[in-house]
Order: sequence, then structure tokens, then C-alpha cells
Amino acid sequence: MLDNINIDTILFLDIETVPMVRTYDELPGPFKGLWDKKAGILTRNTRGSEENAPTPGEVFERAGIYAEFGKIVCISTGILRNGTLWIKSFAGDDEKQLLTEFAEMLTKAAGKKVQYLCAHNGKEFDYPYMIRRMLIMGVPVPSILDLSMKKPWEVNHFDTMELWKFGDFKNYTSLELLAAVFNIPTPKDDIHGSDVAGVYYDEKDLPRIIRYCQKDVITIVNLFLKFQFKEIVTDEQIQFIVD
Repeated sequence: MLDNINIDTILFLDIETVPMVRTYDELPGPFKGLWDKKAGILTRNTRGSEENAPTPGEVFERAGIYAEFGKIVCISTGILRNGTLWIKSFAGDDEKQLLTEFAEMLTKAAGKKVQYLCAHNGKEFDYPYMIRRMLIMGVPVPSILDLSMKKPWEVNHFDTMELWKFGDFKNYTSLELLAAVFNIPTPKDDIHGSDVAGVYYDEKDLPRIIRYCQKDVITIVNLFLKFQFKEIVTDEQIQFIVD
């Protein structure tokens, strides 16, 4: 499986997102009313009476997964070179700056060191979310990330969840579950995705979020290696790039 793909040409990535503000009451301008409409759609199929349906404020914790109501606080990347997995993260409170730095790196690397991108559930979440936030922040979208006007065979995006589906489009399999199935160290040994907003806004612990995001990247790399019937990388093979 995937024998014809040189894993050294793949940039693996994962993103962490949070709501644009900590609480529903802090939403600026028209966004409160717009979230009310979105929340209505999200809770439309809630069982029970309308009186028991969650309020827009109660479901605001889900805002981070929507690019219109959220923002990216970390992008972690990984690439294999001669048996070493190099990990680099772009993170911070200034979303435009981290997106700009990531886009510049991707533009320089694409077509030279990097020919493919790979994420878990990337086609439904990571890739479109990054493109949307870049457009909102006024950051030019790197060609390797941009899907507009490309034919299906010109899109060099891998998605480990899609690869695992084997055409079973109703199936969703988490990275944590696949890590367990393939006996890969779990990336969820500290926090989970639902904890990121609290860690960011309440604990103000961005380094913890970065570590969590990096663990996901390492797990995605190892999962791809398993798909190629290869040995996973060990801790001794991992190097972290710190500016």
C-alpha cells in the first residue's frame, strides 16, 4: 500500500483551533446574531422540546471548528529526512503572523523538498480551514494548498482517515483509535481537542497546545509508515526545530 510514494516528499501537519473569543457574550459586532443562526442549525435535531434545546451560548464551545467563528493558534509540521523526523510548529496569538510564516515555508518547500501534504481528516478539516483563515487574514494561499481550478489528479493531499476508509464514506475513525489499532503511542495522553480552548484562554498555556499538536503529527507520520508496512519512528529519531 502506497509503495510508490516516497515518504520523504510528504509534509505532515496538524492544526489546533479555538473560538475567536472565549465566550459567547464576547462575540463582536454581528457575530453574535450570526452564531445564533448557526447554533440553531446545530441544535435543530436535538431531542425533546425547544425549551430543552441548548442555547447558542451553551454550544459556543464548538465554534472553534468553524473557520468563520474560530482561529488557528498552532500549526505543527513534520518531515522525514534520512531517518530523522523534523518537527516544526508555527504558533501564537497573532494568527496572521503564524499563517504568514507557515505559508512562506510551504511556498519555499513545495516542489523541492515537499510534493505532498498529509493530515488526518485533513480534506474535511485542516486543509479547508487553513485556506479559509488565510483568505480571511489576507495571507496568499500557497499553490500546494490551494485546490481551486485543480483537477482531482493534480491535488497532492493525503488524508490518513480517507486512506483508512477504503471507499467506506460513512465511516469516521479517530486518530486516537487508529493509534491503538496499530499499536502506535497515543497522542491523547495529556489533553484532547475539546480541551484546547480552555488551555488557550484560561490556562494561557500555548506550549502545552504545541506539544499536543506535535504529538498528533508524529502519530500521523507513524500511521502512514504503518500503511507502508514500515517501522514507526522512535523518540530518538525525532528532532524539534525551535527558532
